[in-house]
Amino acid sequence: KCILIYRCTLFRRLDYCFRNGISSICSQDFLRQYYNLVNDHLVQMQMFFGLNSTGVLDSETLQVMQSPRCGVPDVEEYSHIQGTRWNKNVLTYRYCVIGRYTRDLRSSIVDSLIESAFSVWARASGLTFVRTHSHNADIMVEFVTYAHGDFYPFDGPRGTLAHAFGPGIGTGGDTHFDDDERWTAGGAGYNLFVVAAHEFGHALGLRHSRNPESLMYPTYKAFHPTNLLSREDVANIKALYSKLLLFVRF
Repeated sequence: KCILIYRCTLFRRLDYCFRNGISSICSQDFLRQYYNLVNDHLVQMQMFFGLNSTGVLDSETLQVMQSPRCGVPDVEEYSHIQGTRWNKNVLTYRYCVIGRYTRDLRSSIVDSLIESAFSVWARASGLTFVRTHSHNADIMVEFVTYAHGDFYPFDGPRGTLAHAFGPGIGTGGDTHFDDDERWTAGGAGYNLFVVAAHEFGHALGLRHSRNPESLMYPTYKAFHPTNLLSREDVANIKALYSKLLLFVRF
């Protein structure tokens, strides 16, 4: 199967490098992590984020590198604009360990935020998401820390907030949240609803966008809940699943 692997960053190393004035080393770590390119890594990174493409490690570039973000690479080799998709229009999800929630929020709030994040994509795509207790669920949701069994360990507070796998069997669709972050339902800390909606976009097959207004932009920023998806997000998810839904329905 084809799986999009969303890699965690080396933010602890990056933070050390930035604080100790060896930014050239930390920038190479960042570029290797997110840009599968042989040459011009820094220029490609600057182009992706709409920065001045000088190839110079300036303060604006460093600021982007230090921003909390999703663990997916921004540029992948041999990839199309979007990834694979699920070949069905009803998808199931469950928590990997029953009763294991983030320590920051009540379980009822987590349930509501996760359900709302799925609903964002349901409204835009016509897909249906159903919570189940079956071990055969399509999407497994889990709050974990550091090494957690998928070869992509988290890095503690800040840095990588979450990561997900693209559509497919096995680990396909699985979505992991770093429980060393401070998860909230509001503007403080990291809004679980916003991050979950972003990661579920990856679990459905969407890649990162260069558009700062897109939910699929790599770095974290709080969105207004009533206007979470950009026109680009809606167009991309419809393009990925519209033919499937027509086939299933008619």
